[in-house]
Amino acid sequence: MSVLRYLNRCMLFKHNSTGLLAQSTLFHKSSTRNSKNDYLINSTEYSFLKDIGIEQDNCGVYNGTWKGSGELVAAIDPGSGRKIANVRMGSVQEMDEAIKLGAEAYKEWSQLPAPQRGEIVRQIGDELRKYKEPLSKLVSLEVGKIYTEGLGEVQEFIDICDYAAGLSRMYAGQVINSERADHTILETWRPLGLVGIISAYNFPNAVFGWNAAIALTVGNTCLWKGSPCTSLIAVATTKIVADIFKRNNLPPASLLCQGGPNVGQKLVSDPRVKLVSFTGSCETGRNVAVEVQKRFGKSILELGGNNALVIDEDANFDTALYAAVFGGLATGGQRCTSTRRVIVHETLYDRLVQGMIAQYKKVIPRIGHQLDPNTLVGPVHSQLSVEKYKNAIDEAVRHGGKIAFGGKVIQRDGFFIEPTIITDLPHDAPVVHRETFAPIVYILKASSLEQAIEWNNEVYQGLSSSIFTENISNAFKWMGPQGSDCGVVNINTSTNGAEIGGAFGGEKYTGGGRESGSDAWKAYCKRATVVLNHSGKMAFAQGVVFDV
Repeated sequence: MSVLRYLNRCMLFKHNSTGLLAQSTLFHKSSTRNSKNDYLINSTEYSFLKDIGIEQDNCGVYNGTWKGSGELVAAIDPGSGRKIANVRMGSVQEMDEAIKLGAEAYKEWSQLPAPQRGEIVRQIGDELRKYKEPLSKLVSLEVGKIYTEGLGEVQEFIDICDYAAGLSRMYAGQVINSERADHTILETWRPLGLVGIISAYNFPNAVFGWNAAIALTVGNTCLWKGSPCTSLIAVATTKIVADIFKRNNLPPASLLCQGGPNVGQKLVSDPRVKLVSFTGSCETGRNVAVEVQKRFGKSILELGGNNALVIDEDANFDTALYAAVFGGLATGGQRCTSTRRVIVHETLYDRLVQGMIAQYKKVIPRIGHQLDPNTLVGPVHSQLSVEKYKNAIDEAVRHGGKIAFGGKVIQRDGFFIEPTIITDLPHDAPVVHRETFAPIVYILKASSLEQAIEWNNEVYQGLSSSIFTENISNAFKWMGPQGSDCGVVNINTSTNGAEIGGAFGGEKYTGGGRESGSDAWKAYCKRATVVLNHSGKMAFAQGVVFDV
């Protein structure tokens, strides 16, 4: 490997002397003296990158034109450790310019009828279809997820564009009966203004899409700051979106400014940014929410998850086993909805442990580069992910955990680790209660459904959960007031793999935000109650008499 293992480490968000917060991440600063042969983009195998506008050196700021005056950062392939291409980050001044332009573009964009805005979003979806294959390969390459998952991620953006196009003709307020004669109460939903979107590395394209498609449709403009270590995805996606606005002679309603901590700080703290949608860790999300609230802005938080799959004694065992394996291994355990804990009834415990070990053994020969069609589990995203994996396993063993499978770093170029199963830990062990973004699953033995629900709910996070049961009473108990306290409460399916039709998000330390479908669009709007008097004379509510 060598120097390409992401040399610089920064926390995603951190305090500075004023307490303000700003985003950064792991990234590799690039030297301008590198040979063209150092970059994957100059290899014939990766020519698809040029099909979506990626060059060896790319600008990371779009505010109507492409620019960037900050650090030159190399995007790294987690499957080999090699550089893909470079992105020039933005500066605080360029973020300020983007905010100004986004706020100005809002004035024109918000005046378009909603169905016209929906038509623009529909065109974005069609353009994504056109470039789905190369864009999906880039998502796979830069994140580290296998190609089928890259395809699935871009498909989510396409799906939410279709959804938003229909929403543009349907979202509405209520007509409410008034107690006063010849009065009508109306409810209207109006856009907020400029929406800031901060995405994490694991689902950069989809998370931006969930937010942008809905925010644009209801009349907002968008400013995206993606994770610096997935900057190529942000650049390629923005080029596709920006081209649609240009073709329609519209102002740039969707902008981009990549950058480090000070650039993120500007986005979070600026009052012209009416809503900040943040995807990332619980700790960071808390800090973001506090900073936005200081200026009475709005936030949508989609934070960590410590998700449990509960297997009741009457479960369809084979299906439950399949769900547990998929939940633990998909995206290399780097989904916010990945299965971290499997809580299984004591009568099925031994069978489940042996079944998961048998399935994991089949996976080992299929660990490899994420674009290899034979690969089922790709690398984790960075060396930091490897270190967190090692630390979690060491802590689990120190506290009595047994490594039933895996537990080792795979010695090869890139960031590869063995999917790991750990047993014999207490349900409330600190390492079990802490989310580790890696393919580690803790299997816990429960004596009853009530105990399983209690363990499901005892962690700080409340994103996703699932139960496998054939008992309809237990299914309704699971989804009822004394059941799972999560935002996603699945039955007989995995904890991961959300669809765009439902509102996505979680409770407790997951932040309480909702994105995507259902009525999540309301978070991107401000509500107004309108009392319309068509009587021709004044009348007061509650029978108040005011004679002058």
